[in-house]
Amino acid sequence: MCSWKKNVREVVPYVPGEQPKQANVLKLNTNENPYPPAPEVMDAITLVSREDLSRYPDPDCTALREAIGKQYGFTKNEVFVGVGSDEVLSTAFLTFFASDTPILYPDITYEFYPVWANLYGIPFRCPKVDENFRIHKEDYYQKNGGIVIPNPNAPTSIGEPLDFVEDILQHNPDSVVIIDEAYADFSGVSALPLVKKYDNLLVTQTFSKSRSLAGMRIGYAIGQPELIAAMSAVRNSINSYTMNHYALAAGKAAVEADDYFRENVRKICSTREQTAERLRSLGFRFPDSRTNFFFAEHERVPARQLFEDLRKAGILVRYFDRPRVNNRLRITVGTPEQMDRLCQFLEEYLKKN
Repeated sequence: MCSWKKNVREVVPYVPGEQPKQANVLKLNTNENPYPPAPEVMDAITLVSREDLSRYPDPDCTALREAIGKQYGFTKNEVFVGVGSDEVLSTAFLTFFASDTPILYPDITYEFYPVWANLYGIPFRCPKVDENFRIHKEDYYQKNGGIVIPNPNAPTSIGEPLDFVEDILQHNPDSVVIIDEAYADFSGVSALPLVKKYDNLLVTQTFSKSRSLAGMRIGYAIGQPELIAAMSAVRNSINSYTMNHYALAAGKAAVEADDYFRENVRKICSTREQTAERLRSLGFRFPDSRTNFFFAEHERVPARQLFEDLRKAGILVRYFDRPRVNNRLRITVGTPEQMDRLCQFLEEYLKKN
């Protein structure tokens, strides 16, 4: 064995959804937005000059932070931005979870949480969601080194009301509580109104879902200035220039194209409700989705079999091969035409199986 290998950090990495290389694949496996970004986004990108690209971007991301702050009623000192909400959350883990006391997050949730915890040596405990995949707020009354609650949760698609979040905050005044709102725009519930009231609350969101910019990798956090300053200090100790010129320009334009954003969210939610009816009529069961995806099981056909047969038909969905969720598929909501293709395939398939 090579002697250098004993010094290598070993982690179990997060496995992202498949990105197909072939054409005509119906991609419903990574919860991307089926609609393109606003036209203003493309206009903003074209204004980035060759000279801009020979210079480092603004390390403070001032224009983007100001735009996000203005949109939601905060100052730029209450906004942190990063390369997708993954970098934002990773920085938050590294910044706020330095205690020897375990942090808490649900046992069925975003699979990157344990990756960061293990990578940074953060102890953690995972209260179990119940048989209906609901989080119980009482499980988060115990002593902890921090809390992460995704609302709505993924992959379960379940959202909780604002008083649920506030209850957890009231019971944990000495811990940083992160509310991961990657899908909040599809639920209509956000903890942002609580930020001014609680100095230990950090709300994270992303441009990858509702704002159609998964390819630009933009995420942000909103919290009181002391939290944001602490995150900025940690990030600047690693890499001050994480956001490139194109992402900064695209992000600002996407925030300002508010009408376009709201119309896309409305269309996706409408398609979600229509598709839910069709899937239920075909024998699927799933929680009431407050996201842009379903967490579904079929009454007869095992999820793994469905996953494999859908893939053979050029339809990608997400399958999680682990206990408690291994008979469920996560199915992204696409355009009406895309969901029609999915449902038509399922109608014919289920007649034969």
